[in-house]
Amino acid sequence: MDGEPKKTGRKPRADSIRNREKLLAAASSIFSAGGPGASLEAVAKEAGVGIGTLYRHFPTRESLFQAVYAREVDELVTLAETLCAESNDPVAALRRWMHACVRTVATKRGMLTALSPSTDGSAEFLAERSARLRSAVADLMQRGAETGRLRSDVTPEEVMRAFIAICYMQQDDGWQDTVTRLLDVLVDGLSVPGQENG
Repeated sequence: MDGEPKKTGRKPRADSIRNREKLLAAASSIFSAGGPGASLEAVAKEAGVGIGTLYRHFPTRESLFQAVYAREVDELVTLAETLCAESNDPVAALRRWMHACVRTVATKRGMLTALSPSTDGSAEFLAERSARLRSAVADLMQRGAETGRLRSDVTPEEVMRAFIAICYMQQDDGWQDTVTRLLDVLVDGLSVPGQENG
């Protein structure tokens, strides 16, 4: 369901669409920061709406979790497409994409802590998002391999496993800075030495 509004045969009003987008943006911001202030009330306040408006759009914790995470994955996929099309440095493109992924991991971790959503029925939803992320990193790596800037003997699945292991190895404050440094090491290891931008 991805937390989408229920279909009623009528188009959603413009203010309803705006409120939903404000809630999703606020939720991403609040939950990525984490901590004791990450709550549904904080999300509604950040979005400038009442808690009732939040519940009208997202009646369950699971619906909010899925909508926010789906939005974050959509943004990462779009970023990968943009980088593949516009960046002339595949190594820098992969590095930028992985840095962006860290924020998505932070948001997901914050939601799992604050919302405690039941993910029992979310296996298919999560699998689909994981597949989209693997496809995005595969496109970035393929472009890098074609230009001789990235190794071709490491699979996207292996890169994503390493990414996940690095992201979830630390739970303390400041984990994002440590993870970003380690991801830079990973990207450096994937790059081919001595190759200049073409």
